[in-house]
Amino acid sequence: MVVSPFTLTPALSLKGQGAKPIATMPAISKLLDPTVLSRINPLGFKAARVVEGSITGLHRSPMHGVSPEFAEHREYTPGDDVKNLDWKVWAKSDRYVIKRYEEESNLRCTIMLDASRSMQYAGKDAQNGRSKFETAATIAACMMDLLMKQRDAVGLITIDTKPRAVLQPKATKRQAAQILDTLESTKPGGETDLGPVIVRAADQLKRRGMILVLSDLLCNLDTLYESLGKLQHNGHEVVVLHILDGEEIDLPFNDSIIFKDIEGSEEVFGEPWAFRKAYQSAMNEFVDTVTRRCQFAGIDHILIRTDQDLGQTLAQYLHRRQRMAATTAGRGRIGGSVV
Repeated sequence: MVVSPFTLTPALSLKGQGAKPIATMPAISKLLDPTVLSRINPLGFKAARVVEGSITGLHRSPMHGVSPEFAEHREYTPGDDVKNLDWKVWAKSDRYVIKRYEEESNLRCTIMLDASRSMQYAGKDAQNGRSKFETAATIAACMMDLLMKQRDAVGLITIDTKPRAVLQPKATKRQAAQILDTLESTKPGGETDLGPVIVRAADQLKRRGMILVLSDLLCNLDTLYESLGKLQHNGHEVVVLHILDGEEIDLPFNDSIIFKDIEGSEEVFGEPWAFRKAYQSAMNEFVDTVTRRCQFAGIDHILIRTDQDLGQTLAQYLHRRQRMAATTAGRGRIGGSVV
């Protein structure tokens, strides 16, 4: 069994007037799927471009100095340097605690998670009964675990019609607990036009880095491409994890069905067998077009089917990324036409 180091040790909760409580680690999160972690953790996750002046990836020096940004408190123990004592906490609570600061990391990764209503769909053949959103949340949790083991900073932004939760990238146990708590408590709902929303979300990031977009991409694709190009123009490396249920791709139904717009009120009666081939052709064209546009711009596009082995799909991508890392530099940005 693979156990994440970010889910076992409870964080200290400061008590006393004026002290801010520190997030407490939950029990092992169900999102940290041990079968997925066992496939991806040995591979690592390399960034393909220079970010904020550091060469990113599996870094030569995982400790790249100390940032002045405060991270968390811990109890004072004999031998600690007294210069790190937080005297304000002592004055308010009569307790001795040490200030800890976030270690600056080579890579700052922000996970943008689509929490619109369409993401709640779950077909009968989905692995472990996961909906698209639950699959995306599992990916987010496992990638966070992988990146933090590399001592990289990870943030999370959940989005629908606007950014919901915004957690700036950090590389602390407290951050890991907050990300897991946010993933587990978020319920998909509402509509979204993904393109404008991810630009609004990225505008809240303090520094450039890597952005992982987890979505079914059931949105206006023209505005999406434009927005992905803006993220690149602002210096971010972008990876798109395209999450679809197998039933959305294959339309395996044989009986007469009423199709309902999951983000609206429209209903359509249909006989799937009568238009299955045309539907499958349209879906394949949709996925292929997104893949080509992303590849042309130097953006990784990974199709995640909820009815296929998640650990294997992610491991194959990470392995392929390792092989292709040397050839990704120098590609263009979204904005031109695909030839």
